Amino acid sequence: MEQIFRQSRGERGARHMNPVIAMFAVAVALVAAPVAAQPLGGISSQWSDPDIWDIARGGQLYDDWMVVLEHPEPKGNHPAYPDIGKKKGKATWRCKECHGWDYMGEDGAYGKGGHYTGIKGLRRAVGMEIDELMNIIRDKTHQYTEAMIPDSAVRKLALFVSRGQVGMDQYIDRPSGRARGDLRRGASFFQTVCAICHGFDGATMVSRTATALAAFGDRGYLGTVADDNPWETLHKIRNGQPGVGMVALRVLSVQDQVDVLAYMQTLRRRRQ
Repeated sequence: MEQIFRQSRGERGARHMNPVIAMFAVAVALVAAPVAAQPLGGISSQWSDPDIWDIARGGQLYDDWMVVLEHPEPKGNHPAYPDIGKKKGKATWRCKECHGWDYMGEDGAYGKGGHYTGIKGLRRAVGMEIDELMNIIRDKTHQYTEAMIPDSAVRKLALFVSRGQVGMDQYIDRPSGRARGDLRRGASFFQTVCAICHGFDGATMVSRTATALAAFGDRGYLGTVADDNPWETLHKIRNGQPGVGMVALRVLSVQDQVDVLAYMQTLRRRRQ
């Protein structure tokens, strides 16, 4: 249990966990505990990975390290952000902005449109040594200093890059954006876990806090988010949302997470 909830002293901006979320996390841990020896359908042995919490935290840092660490926005664009890019300021410092929600960079969903940078993805970094990845994050290209992201957090980010990615083309049809999941199984997870905050129709949580509004913008409903950007949605299902007490569902198998995404794509969309 200590591994699930601990936060490194080197990270700044730690928050108290929402009691409802905390109780759910405890329940998941207790349910999962006897599963290691005899895995049952739906629950993955990933929970027993001693680094699972760090990997999920690294996924949030990849999403928006400034929110996770409550760090002021760096001035100007990231030095390595290309001139052909259309983003400015803070957005250019987020890892996902260049490497994509599907971790494929120019070869994935960010291969065209407003997020195109021509930068490669991270799939080739899967399995790399953590120390090597930490050095890359600190190098002259990336320039993430200790003052920005302390070593304890950089290690989590490196763990995510090395061991936390998933090959999304296996689970999401790229041309249509549809998740290859079981709607019925996804509904059972969403309505008993996610709905406590997001509502049974997926239209609740994003209207409650300024942080959530900033994250989701005017897309509003989860049905809209899941349809418009299934890769982002799966990333957040797996790792949680930076800055809010959202549960990271890495305790479930990847297929179960994709089932949740598939069900979310059936929820009502925000009216245009």
